[in-house]
Amino acid sequence: MRETQSDASATPSSTVIAAICWILAGTIYLLAEALAASAFPHYSYEMNYISDLGVPDVEMLGDRVIDSPLHLVMNIAFVAQGLLFAAAAIYMARGSRFPLRVPVIACAILHALGMVIIAAVNAGQHNNELGLAWVHLLGAFFAFFGGHVSAICIGISLLLGRRNSIVGLLTIAIGLIGILGIVMLQVDVRAVPGILLPDGVWERIGMYAIIVWEMLFGIVLLSSRRPQIPLSQDRAAALD
Repeated sequence: MRETQSDASATPSSTVIAAICWILAGTIYLLAEALAASAFPHYSYEMNYISDLGVPDVEMLGDRVIDSPLHLVMNIAFVAQGLLFAAAAIYMARGSRFPLRVPVIACAILHALGMVIIAAVNAGQHNNELGLAWVHLLGAFFAFFGGHVSAICIGISLLLGRRNSIVGLLTIAIGLIGILGIVMLQVDVRAVPGILLPDGVWERIGMYAIIVWEMLFGIVLLSSRRPQIPLSQDRAAALD
């Protein structure tokens, strides 16, 4: 009996830790991005890429002037967001038995790996000259793919487990919107006549889908917890 109670008490705590990690991941990312962008002269959320904030050198990349004094802050945030995202998925898998646990954990770890690569190999001209541009792009692919598919798998799990269909559908929708943003980042320039939206907007649709989802889902996890109030001895006696 004691062992059963111990197992039951471990489940909610793991879920709470997962929720806190997801909320913290999104909060750290948004604050760091806003701080780094504020120190970047003439930074544009529409025209600049997110990774421009992590480039340490003052230089020209294409038609963009790069000058990010707080590049270290942004790169630390990339790593922190990825690691907290993966930790949240692992804790959630420990705290509840839901379908697609293995794909969720695998994709979350892939997302974390991608965020670490983005921070370690920035998109600056120096790395481009060293032939490392593909490493940064691979990290970006890992980060976006892992984050979006993690959300979609969790949404499908909620639907399969018949736990919360609305949250499940919303989670899948956010993941698909994120994928659409990254696909359009490539298609808009190459296949669509004219430009529908600037690159920075498409990229942020892809990234913010992950950030918005993790923060909302973390809040849902916290709000869905209901403390189990044990029957008092008098009430128990009355039932007997």
